[in-house]
Amino acid sequence: MQAVRRWRGALTVLAGAGSAVRNGGLRPPARRLLTELGVEVATDNDRLAAPDARGSLIVANHLSWLDIVTALAIEPTAFLAKREVGRWPLIGGLARRCGTMFIGRNELRGLPAVVADLAGALRSGRSVLVFPEGTTWCGRCGGGEFRRAPFQAAIDARAPIRPLTFEYLQGDEPSTVASFVGDDTLLASLRRVTQASDLQVRVTAHDAFEPDGDRRELAARAEASVRSVLTSARPRGIRQAAHV
Repeated sequence: MQAVRRWRGALTVLAGAGSAVRNGGLRPPARRLLTELGVEVATDNDRLAAPDARGSLIVANHLSWLDIVTALAIEPTAFLAKREVGRWPLIGGLARRCGTMFIGRNELRGLPAVVADLAGALRSGRSVLVFPEGTTWCGRCGGGEFRRAPFQAAIDARAPIRPLTFEYLQGDEPSTVASFVGDDTLLASLRRVTQASDLQVRVTAHDAFEPDGDRRELAARAEASVRSVLTSARPRGIRQAAHV
């Protein structure tokens, strides 16, 4: 019954997100969606980006579609996301409304234009959240190397870089229940989340730094900050989702 109630609550929030956005932005529906799903948010900071008149390039590890919802619940920001996200039912609409810029995984020819658009958004004072790994990871095996292209946008715009770490836990143990990887579907992932108990997403905002250096150095520095939380946790065990 709990899962059914969560399904109904989540669908109600998503169905009414359009009017909610017009009346008060994306933060209220994102927070309510997490509440309806039974997901607790723990954060050491109520802002993703450091208070600055300039836009910040926020870079994070990527584990789940819940990363986006959680970010919107803390501080609505624009995103750079894979093109498929824009076609997701309901959530794709939320992504478009918050000014998400979409990119195809293998569209190398379009990459310079995406970097230019990203730099333009940062110059305008908007903060943009980017997942430099390029895809989601389950959380058990570290993660992917941070790609360098987004950091070129920060260099071009002279925008500060803010690393961010997402972690998912159940009963204080790392969990892959919220993971969204491989051939998984949004529906299957949502089903697991609604059935999970004590699911928490922990968000750690690291110190911002200026884009002083080349993009290789900046990517490595940001990745080290994000990984520092994950590697220092030394979990006793990991509660796994069935598909991982």
